[in-house]
Amino acid sequence: MKKTISILGSTGSIGMNTFKIIDKKKNNFQINLLSANKNLKLISEQIKKYKPKFFIINDKKIFKKVSKRFRKSNTKILNGFEKINIKKISYLTISAIPGIAGLKPTILMTKKSNKILIANKESIICGWNLISGELDKYKTEFIPVDSEHFSIFKLTNNISREQIKKIIITASGGPFLNKKRSQKKIRIVDALKHPNWKMGKKISIDSATMMNKVFEIIEAKKIFDISYKKLSILIHPKSYVHAVLKFKNGLTKMIVHDTSMEIPIFNSLYNSNRHIR
Repeated sequence: MKKTISILGSTGSIGMNTFKIIDKKKNNFQINLLSANKNLKLISEQIKKYKPKFFIINDKKIFKKVSKRFRKSNTKILNGFEKINIKKISYLTISAIPGIAGLKPTILMTKKSNKILIANKESIICGWNLISGELDKYKTEFIPVDSEHFSIFKLTNNISREQIKKIIITASGGPFLNKKRSQKKIRIVDALKHPNWKMGKKISIDSATMMNKVFEIIEAKKIFDISYKKLSILIHPKSYVHAVLKFKNGLTKMIVHDTSMEIPIFNSLYNSNRHIR
């Protein structure tokens, strides 16, 4: 039986990586809902290829163009999530709308999904209390999709907080790791050239300034209810190790994989362990 799936932010890097997995496992998934904003070309391609039941477009100009282009399509083109009245939309939702704009749709889809995979830092940082409340209320399973937090999720599964001595999140150091402080001229194009990952512009800039790691520490504290004293960052330029768990008994566990977001996404889609939050 196919799993129904929704992808919020379907034209972004997480969304596109998810489609790579779905294309290889077509018999396992059925696309129910997609959402995007401004990429008219990709939105049109996704409607033609995946034929979702719903496509949500918040940008009014793009919404009008897509509605006109697909007026005879079976896909319902909607200008906002609030237009959907169905109690359950999908078995599984991937929330990857960048920025705080992703918070409201994430909360909505937490109610309308059996399982939600969140790849939106801002939603968790700003609204984790709201999200976690809905997760508990609707008994929705939650998995973080960022490689670091998915790794912590797997490392801490069925582990009590009392056993943990330290959780280490790794950082590549970004494109300016070896740049001398005297070299003051920084171009945007250089900041966007992450050495290991292919990501969207916002997260690439946040990685270049290392602000992204600050966000990830805050995110880890909220998701896993861990003291800041037990969280730290380690510069690891190759980015093969994504998280390290040090136990009080002296043992250490870590998760290692290639620098591809397909790996945490794939394992999140097929994860069968309900994590104790």
